Amino acid sequence: MTHKPIEIFIDADACPVKDEIYKVAQRYGLKTWVVSNAFMMIPKSPMIARVIVDAGPDVADDWIAEHVAPGDVVVTNDIPLAERVLQAHGHAVTPNGKPFTADSIGQAIANRALMEQLRSTGDILGGPKPFDRNDRSRFLQALDEIIQKERRKRG
Repeated sequence: MTHKPIEIFIDADACPVKDEIYKVAQRYGLKTWVVSNAFMMIPKSPMIARVIVDAGPDVADDWIAEHVAPGDVVVTNDIPLAERVLQAHGHAVTPNGKPFTADSIGQAIANRALMEQLRSTGDILGGPKPFDRNDRSRFLQALDEIIQKERRKRG
């Protein structure tokens, strides 16, 4: 049984690891889709495609969810998108290297709802800690592991 090649989708509007993704994708020869609401510079490569979607909540997420196939990799912080990717039998990983799995997605959704509730009541102010070198390193390791595991699975 032949598989379509693994592709990488970047939920790109706020993604801090695009350059790292381009390097890993180039090393493995993987097509990469950079999906955003606004124009974004990308390397000149036939393996990297820019997709600009209309502005609006979830428009980029919807495009990615409609195009992801089993085994593809999506880089996103968006938990509902990650859930859709997992339902499509794809892989979802955050830019700080935390993979979403069938086992972790329910907890992530519950935590997201709880945090939204706490923010709406003013009990929590501020956002996540700043992105750092360790996050970048963890991400590179996680992306590499996901791709290698998927390639082994495909034989």
